[in-house]
Amino acid sequence: MNDSSWGAQPRAGYAGEWTAPDQGPLPAGPAYDAHDAQHTRPMPIVPETGPPSGPESGPLSGGDADDRDNRTRGAASAADATSFAAHGGPPLRDEMPQEPMPTPPSPAPKPPEKKRAGRDLRAAIGVGLGLGAVIVVSLFIWPPAFVGVIAVAVVVGLWELTSRLEERKGIKAPLVPLAVGGAAMVVAGYVRGPEGAWVAMALTALAVLVWRMTEPPEGYLKDVTAGVFAAFYVPFLATFVALMLTADDGPQRVLTFLLLTVVSDTGAYAVGWRFGKHKLAPRISPGKTREGLLGAIAFAMVAGVLCMTLLVDGGTWWQGMLLGLAVAASATLGDLGESMIKRDLGIKDMGTLLPGHGGIMDRLDSLLPTAPVVWLMMVIFVGSA
Repeated sequence: MNDSSWGAQPRAGYAGEWTAPDQGPLPAGPAYDAHDAQHTRPMPIVPETGPPSGPESGPLSGGDADDRDNRTRGAASAADATSFAAHGGPPLRDEMPQEPMPTPPSPAPKPPEKKRAGRDLRAAIGVGLGLGAVIVVSLFIWPPAFVGVIAVAVVVGLWELTSRLEERKGIKAPLVPLAVGGAAMVVAGYVRGPEGAWVAMALTALAVLVWRMTEPPEGYLKDVTAGVFAAFYVPFLATFVALMLTADDGPQRVLTFLLLTVVSDTGAYAVGWRFGKHKLAPRISPGKTREGLLGAIAFAMVAGVLCMTLLVDGGTWWQGMLLGLAVAASATLGDLGESMIKRDLGIKDMGTLLPGHGGIMDRLDSLLPTAPVVWLMMVIFVGSA
């Protein structure tokens, strides 16, 4: 495109200044606004040359001509802008004063986050109150009904444990003989005492060995080993709760056992959540702290004194202190034991049956190993009758 298409001719005497053919020289001074400048800015003269004929056409051939044309336009535009500003026009864009950008206000520092419990406390409290009501009603209205509650908890716990073993490790512990034998173990302990519990345990282990023989031999050893372990860990330990119930003040002894275990767990949770800084067993359960263990001991000892003096016939305060100390230790070890199992399986909870708690096994973890401890200390302190 040549200059005739822009409609401008050079003005004599002013280098780089231009005028329209019909309007004369451009007006000078402030009256000339930037809007007019945008519409009347001229294009520089581009010398008309014929199309290059090849390398012999001179230095303006090909890319050299384009470069020179660009340089010519840039020089003319710069000269035009300089002349325009010299005659009173508005300052160039680059020369206009720049207002400093406002500094955005710095965000307010976030308040430190409060510690949160790892579970839904409302659901946990609601489920806990519901289970407590079932236990208390069955325990004091008709004790054999409480034996049924223990048997149901044992069967559900065995189902959760064997399901997780199969899902995570491929271990197929036979559930049918475990469930039947586990319920029979609890009933035998209540009816026939410790001898009945031991006999039922032996028969359950034998049933596991025979039941597994109906399947291929691959994995037989690990399956039956897991089955015998499950029979001992869940129903056999739970049988000691039924043994406590056979005494004359059996309901009070069972209630003492439950209260001390729950108070121990509550004290560990409350003190550890508020003051816990030193880990108790970080490889097994990172959430447990030494401060929490001290809280469990303190809470359980106070509850032990109250329960032994108010609920158990012939109990004394010092027996309550020793019982509380033993319960805090056994409950903590039981919790760590199941945490070890869950960590080995790579799971957080054994189940989802109880909202806010996990599964049945997640509530039995501290109760199961504590049951034989409380039963034995009760026998030593006040006898078995």
